[in-house]
Amino acid sequence: MNKGRLEAFSDAVLAIILTIMVLELRVPHEASLGALAPLVPVLLSYLLSFVFLGIYWNNHHHLLHAVHHVDGRVLWANLHLLFWLSLIPFVTAWMGETGFKGAPIFAYGVVLLFAAIAYTILVRALIARHGPESVIARAIGADRKGLVSLAAYLVALALAMFEPRVSLGLYVFVAVLWLVPDRRIEKTLLS
Repeated sequence: MNKGRLEAFSDAVLAIILTIMVLELRVPHEASLGALAPLVPVLLSYLLSFVFLGIYWNNHHHLLHAVHHVDGRVLWANLHLLFWLSLIPFVTAWMGETGFKGAPIFAYGVVLLFAAIAYTILVRALIARHGPESVIARAIGADRKGLVSLAAYLVALALAMFEPRVSLGLYVFVAVLWLVPDRRIEKTLLS
C-alpha cells in the first residue's frame, strides 16, 4: 500500500489533537496581567505537550519519508500511536489544572510512555516491512535516544507520586533530548 494516505490521516489527527488542546485553554474573565497568574501551570503544561506533539509530528514525518510502502501491521501500529497521542489533551489539562500534582503527572507519564512504546512498535513494523538492510533500519540503528527516553519515563513514573517535580523535570529532559532534530534518517537518505 502507498504511504500517502497514512501520512495524511496522521497529520489530520495530530492537527485535531492540537486544536482540542488549545481549545482547553480558558481565557481569564479579568482584563489584567495578574489574571494570567493562576493560568501559568495550564500554559506550561500546554507548552510541554505542544512540544511533545511537535516532536512526534516531526519524527513521524521523517520516519515515513524513509519508507516506500505500508501494510496492515503498519496501519495498526500507527493507529496505536495515534490513540496514545489523542490522550495528551486530557492529561495535559488535568496536569495543568491541578498545578502539577502527583497523580496527574503520573497519568501524563503513562501516556508519554505508551506513546513512546507505540512509536517504537511503529518503527519496528516499518523495519519488518522494508527489511533489516533498508534505509529505515540503517537510520534507526540501536535507537539510543529512544531507549534513554523509555528509561526516563519509567524513572519518572516511579517518582511521580513522591517527587512530582522531578518527574516533570524528566519529561522536560526527554522533550529537550528530542527537540534537537533527529537527523539519523536525513543523514542516511543523503548517503
